[in-house]
Amino acid sequence: MTPEEQHDELDVPLPEAPQITSRRQAVFGAALLGALAVLFVLGLLPKLRQRSVARADAAERAGPVRVQIQKPVRAPGSHALTLPASVQPLQETDVHPRASGYVRRWLVDIGDRVKAGQLLVEIDTPEVDQQLAQSQATLGQREAAVIQANANSQLARSMLARSRSLLPGGFASKQELDQREAEAAVGAANVQAAQAAVAAQRADLRRLQQLKSFARVTAPFAGLVTARWVELGSLVTGTSRLFSVAATDPVRVFVKIPQSLSPGVRAGLAAHVSVHEFPGRAFEGRVTRTAGALDMASRTLNTEVQVPNAQGLLLAGMYAQVTLELPQGRSVLLVPAGAILARASGPQVAVVDAASKIHLLPVSISRDDGAQIEIDSGLTGDEELVVNPGARVEEGLQVAVSPG
Repeated sequence: MTPEEQHDELDVPLPEAPQITSRRQAVFGAALLGALAVLFVLGLLPKLRQRSVARADAAERAGPVRVQIQKPVRAPGSHALTLPASVQPLQETDVHPRASGYVRRWLVDIGDRVKAGQLLVEIDTPEVDQQLAQSQATLGQREAAVIQANANSQLARSMLARSRSLLPGGFASKQELDQREAEAAVGAANVQAAQAAVAAQRADLRRLQQLKSFARVTAPFAGLVTARWVELGSLVTGTSRLFSVAATDPVRVFVKIPQSLSPGVRAGLAAHVSVHEFPGRAFEGRVTRTAGALDMASRTLNTEVQVPNAQGLLLAGMYAQVTLELPQGRSVLLVPAGAILARASGPQVAVVDAASKIHLLPVSISRDDGAQIEIDSGLTGDEELVVNPGARVEEGLQVAVSPG
């Protein structure tokens, strides 16, 4: 059945098919061509840019490498060295009681400044008091024994004199005289023994008296009380710690000097000490002594710097920085850090000869401070040093020197 027959049968009007005009066809074609052109340009430009870079790189490789040169600079005769350090007291000790007993009272606490000989603690010593009283009584007995021995000795001497006077007249026998002489000798010996016993007892009494004096514990030196372990009524013995006292004026600052610069360290050398807590402030001190030997682990010389600390600003245990003006132990040259080539055979530098060719020279590095490298061997100081060697720099390479 044809559409016309269906239309006739259903009697329903059908819409006409849309017609595409020539104008619409032209606009659609132009848009399609524009999109294709944009895609073509976007794909072509990166390739052209890569080709241009490749040509420029090839042209650069075909010509000599351009480098900048600089002569090494001889280091000054002295070198300012800044190293980490630690602050410690001039002297520090724990205070112990010499006498055992109970704490009667304590008079200072942490943070207090004390003078040498200042009373810190008083201790009750009942046992020492009893021993002291007994020793005094025994001394009285010993002194009485001396008096008795002297009396007996004097009597024996009198009897001896009488026997000697009676012997010529026959009123005394020789045996009696010998007996009197022996009694006189024994009496003299008894006097010496009694006197020796008195001396020994007096020595024991002085020992106990001195032990009793230790019941008053005093500061061994002027300083700062940094710790207290004593409490009222505590039982203390010779092993008990009462206080810690530290002398902090001046303080000792310990710094470790590297082996290469250790020969320049000497007593009296000026030092500048700084701490993070006081920015911009330098505490002046001087080197007082060194260990005299290098530490086997770090190959450094332990050096002591004493710094006046009348105001107590530097605290024991602080982390500090010490700056020393040390003379160079030997002549060294300074080169930029970027001039060093790290090779498997060791550090090298690239120098340019009169024919503008590269020569690689091995060098020995003394010290690296980040921006500059100290070279102690391998250079004379007259070389034209390449300061910007790249991966292409190698032995015999022809280069062009850039001005400046």
